[in-house]
Amino acid sequence: MDEKPMQAVPDEPPADESTPVALRQVFVRHGFLQTLLVPVLAVLTALLIGAVVIAIFDTDVIAAWRAFLHAPWAAVSVTWATIRDAYTALFVGSVGSPRQMIEAFRTWQTSGETRALLEAFRPFSESLVISTPYMLAGLAVALGFRGGVFNIGAEGQLFVGGLATAFVGYSISNLPWYLHLPLALLAGFAAGALWGAIPGLLKAYTGAHEVINTIMMNYIAFRLTDFLLQGGPMTRSDGLPITPEVLPTSYLPALFPRPMRLHAGFFLALALAFVVYWFLWRTTIGLEIRMAGANPHAARYAGVRITRTIVMTMALSGALAGLSGANQVLGLDHRMVRAFSSGYGFDSIALALLGSSHPLGVVLASLLFGFLRGGAARMQSVASVPVELIKIIQGMVIIFIAAPAIIRSLYRLKESGGTASVLVQGWGQ
Repeated sequence: MDEKPMQAVPDEPPADESTPVALRQVFVRHGFLQTLLVPVLAVLTALLIGAVVIAIFDTDVIAAWRAFLHAPWAAVSVTWATIRDAYTALFVGSVGSPRQMIEAFRTWQTSGETRALLEAFRPFSESLVISTPYMLAGLAVALGFRGGVFNIGAEGQLFVGGLATAFVGYSISNLPWYLHLPLALLAGFAAGALWGAIPGLLKAYTGAHEVINTIMMNYIAFRLTDFLLQGGPMTRSDGLPITPEVLPTSYLPALFPRPMRLHAGFFLALALAFVVYWFLWRTTIGLEIRMAGANPHAARYAGVRITRTIVMTMALSGALAGLSGANQVLGLDHRMVRAFSSGYGFDSIALALLGSSHPLGVVLASLLFGFLRGGAARMQSVASVPVELIKIIQGMVIIFIAAPAIIRSLYRLKESGGTASVLVQGWGQ
């Protein structure tokens, strides 16, 4: 007697043909809401922990609680005022003051004066500027996660992308902007792809682990930057460790006049997020990448060439990280400096985890980190809260996302899927 093939266990409650369509949609939406709820609760929990940290280390709060028995309400009021002022400053520094925005908008309507309007919306635009390289670097790591590889070398790929972009930007002249700008972006794309393909080749053909290799490639990129900018072929005549300024024909166009710095790179990052989504979920190659990341043995049995897929995944991941460096050079700095990145490549790992390795999730996570970072300076200057608190909040978000069981146990959430599906998924999925 022939044995019947084993059937896969569904992730959601079974729904036969007699089940109403609306009910089946609820099952699907329930899984989506469960996936969305954990990151949201992780962020809120991290903010609550940040509030506790603010209160514990504030001298006024400490003094008020020492006199709690004599003035209990005063201790509570001081604590609440301290936390409120800190987070208000964080909001105003990252988004802007709503009152100032309204007044500036009314002034612009009556007199046509744009200076006050630009100043009012400048914090919001600055947060978008900070979020832009986060998006590209986060997409790089998320693409690697989908392919089952852990690209921890986005920082180094960002550096070499910036180097190649700066070289093309200042060394090639007499080109119109519609040729020079794409050429400079292509240089960053190609340099990052090459830097990512090297550990991909080592993993595919020798079995060397990509985590170790990408970490080592980071150090090579850092020291290569030092050599090129100090004593190497890209050294300036005045000896400063920066490249010459790229030509204006390679600039990413600014969207608003100064003091706003928002440029077209923001919309380029959004467009690439859509392209990555289309590539992964609407193309055959993207399907092969996701199959290799979910279960390489089954993918090989289905005819997927695993070695080629690994190399291609790492190359594309590195290319996106290289574009993040190109964005910084062409959109903001207009030159390459020794330490022009503020840890975007390393933070991108957290962004991919927070965004569940989905392009939309990465965009939202990048905006969150960009707005937190954008408001940190004002929180320190106005509320005297160190900017390191933002790093604490980001770290707590990462912990809660990496260990979602903590959030599920705190808020009594049920598992949205079986444990068997988790064991075969790739990094960050």
